[in-house]
Amino acid sequence: MSADMERAVLAAIDDSAIVEELRELVRIPSVDGTAEENVAQEWVAGRLRRLGLAVDHWQLDLADVTADPAFPGMEVPRTEAWGCVGTLGGDGTPGLVLNGHVDVVPPGDLGLWPDGDPFSARVSDGIMWGRGTCDMKAGIAAILGATAAIVAAGIELRRPLAVHTVVGEEDGGLGTFATLRRGHTGAACLIAEPTAGTVIPANSGSLTFRLEIAGLATHGSTRTRGVSAIEKFEPVHAALRELEAERNRAPHPLLDHLDLANPLSIGTIRSGDWASTVPDLLIAEGRYGVQLGEPVEDARAAFEQTVAAACEKDDWLRDHPVKVTWPGGVFASGLLPEGDPLLDDTLRAVVDAGGPAPEVRGGPYGSDLRQYAAAGVPTLQYGPGDVRYAHATDEHVALAEVLHCARVYALLAVRRCA
Repeated sequence: MSADMERAVLAAIDDSAIVEELRELVRIPSVDGTAEENVAQEWVAGRLRRLGLAVDHWQLDLADVTADPAFPGMEVPRTEAWGCVGTLGGDGTPGLVLNGHVDVVPPGDLGLWPDGDPFSARVSDGIMWGRGTCDMKAGIAAILGATAAIVAAGIELRRPLAVHTVVGEEDGGLGTFATLRRGHTGAACLIAEPTAGTVIPANSGSLTFRLEIAGLATHGSTRTRGVSAIEKFEPVHAALRELEAERNRAPHPLLDHLDLANPLSIGTIRSGDWASTVPDLLIAEGRYGVQLGEPVEDARAAFEQTVAAACEKDDWLRDHPVKVTWPGGVFASGLLPEGDPLLDDTLRAVVDAGGPAPEVRGGPYGSDLRQYAAAGVPTLQYGPGDVRYAHATDEHVALAEVLHCARVYALLAVRRCA
């Protein structure tokens, strides 16, 4: 019976429908913080209802959610946000959750896109191009295709299959936080993030930092009377480079394939308001990697201690210490428990769906994996696309990968829920 169900669900995969749904979803410009995030959620909710799932499509109480002490942060303003959960078959706790986020990052300079339209969903030689194709609407299309195949094959699920689509993943994790807070959980979760054929059971985390460095303004012709905030940034930046090197000397085994497992980078620097004035303030913001298994509080402490030590070595900064704050989202690390069967189940499904045996590696970026893990839900990532092209002006996904992942998800769902 099990083999019959698996053959039936694979036969029911509708490749053309998956590609068309991916095209429709990409054409919704669901940039973080825009109304189109909610349009995309409504689109998914409608699709799940047509498949016959029980759908919980609700408006988030943003004031209540963001006031929660555990709220992971948000980097763009929102006045409205929606959750969407669809449940198919069975009773009790879902045997499997399939998760994806509908939000995408801004497209940037439209002139850098090959056709000037980042949301065209252009297809050429089996590749779909556009913002969100890789990160991660391809994964959502594969989830919907797998769910549709289970319905079409008439498979009765003993345990429910749940589909969670969320907003705000890119800027902190609002959607998944609200979904878990509402009580939607599962025995295991697969997030369809782009993994380039690997299975990712762990993510390091990341934090956004802000440095405010004070100087003393004076006319540029008498600069020695003042103190340049830019010059005072230099020893702090050097200390942070040393901190990065120290935190990468012995990376976690799941991350030792990377040239830099725990990056620390300065993303923006703002200083000065007149060319002939010595600047009295520099504000630098950047991204700071949280090591696998490291509490966020410990990561922050290491950073703040490094900045404080650099200040102590400088006569000016000793009396005018750098102000460190932590705006934006809080991405803790997350790890699938050792020996959890979800890993072997996923590896087997990948091969049985016609793919090569995948490698198992950790990801150096934050994701919603850490939120499910913190809620006690064993979670990993496997999905179409390569994260190297996420957020880029050449963002794309191979349609063959999308269709393969739909088959993987269908097999995994049947095995875990039927």
